[in-house]
Amino acid sequence: MAQRFYPAVLERGAKGTFGVWFPDFPRCVAAATSQEQAMERAQNALAHAVDALAEREKALPEPTPFEQIALPKDCDFVAFFAVGVAPPDPSERVNVYLPKSLIARADRRAAEMGMSRSSFFGYAVSTALLGIPVGSLPAALEFRGPRSRVKRAGKLTRKAR
Repeated sequence: MAQRFYPAVLERGAKGTFGVWFPDFPRCVAAATSQEQAMERAQNALAHAVDALAEREKALPEPTPFEQIALPKDCDFVAFFAVGVAPPDPSERVNVYLPKSLIARADRRAAEMGMSRSSFFGYAVSTALLGIPVGSLPAALEFRGPRSRVKRAGKLTRKAR
């Protein structure tokens, strides 16, 4: 999904602070002692709010046009600005069959990296899709061929009628 831009309201707070709130995300706010820091924190707050909606499988709201934003009477308005956010790509459960030893190695490496198994497999697939030529990988990472061994049992023969 393409990046969406949501309007934000920058206002002055008490004792020289600044606050930011989003008309389309009522519980999404940020505050700081400078305008720049408040706007930076607002970006992070919006990203978390969008992630929270995605986790609950809720649709993102349509951005409110600036001219339709109603400011509260007690708002010490400074400026409107827009914050862009790219909605997360929805996850899908997949079943794959892998050797148990490979899963154990993946689990150990995921734990070393502080990741879940799913996150690690997503990371591994994303890395593989970068287009790194297979011949340039360290030998330990090269594809080793099929796990099963096929023994030649004989020739196929056609039975005469």
